[in-house]
Amino acid sequence: MVKSKKSVMGEYITSDVESKAYVWCIRNKIYIYPVALDQGVWTIEIKNKDKASRDPNSYTKTDIWKTIFKYYKHYYNKYNEEQI
Repeated sequence: MVKSKKSVMGEYITSDVESKAYVWCIRNKIYIYPVALDQGVWTIEIKNKDKASRDPNSYTKTDIWKTIFKYYKHYYNKYNEEQI
């Protein structure tokens, strides 16, 4: 039997609003994901169609997912007619 490893990325449960923004962004080719900088430290990369940019800040497992979904909501509100 294979033992599952404990996630070093932390856990995060999305709200309905965050899930809606996530799905909309993926369908519109806006991808936001963590990039490891060091053990336990990440930054965020945002790929919007053909453009890629990186958040200059670094995040721990307690902040990374909350910030990623904050970005998803930002891009949803910026490019979608319906605001959430």
